[in-house]
Amino acid sequence: MNMKKTGVFYGSSSGTTEDVAHRIAARLGVETADIHNVGNTQVKAVEPYEALILGTSTWGLGDLQDDWDSFLPQLKKADLSGKQIALFGTGDSSSFSDTFCDGMGIIYDQLKATGATFVGAVVTEGYSFDDSAAVADGSFVGLALDEVNESGLTDQRIAQWAEQLKAEGL
Repeated sequence: MNMKKTGVFYGSSSGTTEDVAHRIAARLGVETADIHNVGNTQVKAVEPYEALILGTSTWGLGDLQDDWDSFLPQLKKADLSGKQIALFGTGDSSSFSDTFCDGMGIIYDQLKATGATFVGAVVTEGYSFDDSAAVADGSFVGLALDEVNESGLTDQRIAQWAEQLKAEGL
């Protein structure tokens, strides 16, 4: 089965989301050259890809990681019709239990009307948090990861998500 040409795009302040982006890419067989930090990437870099995996951390009281502030509005204007998008987010479900992985929800809200197809929603079962802007219809809009409190679950969650993405046609 051939995977779609996939690009991984992430915003990372402390290196956690960058590390996770590389782990997801490795699990999916995405080349290092196809992993992009949105802090130093032009939006036109998304054009050759059929599938986009977008990742962000959440900061403060549910804020999107800073590098997305200029990249996301440009991405929203790009032609994303026909592309598949999978989202992942990193957060702290203990200290920020009411804004857990909100950044992922912000990206979803900004891009849901772009004509792209979203894949990779993850059920909230097994997570401990109070609220998240990244939950829609009872599931996370993508893969939520907590490297602060639940890092021992990350590899298993990535592996399961990668299999799910493949099953959903990524």
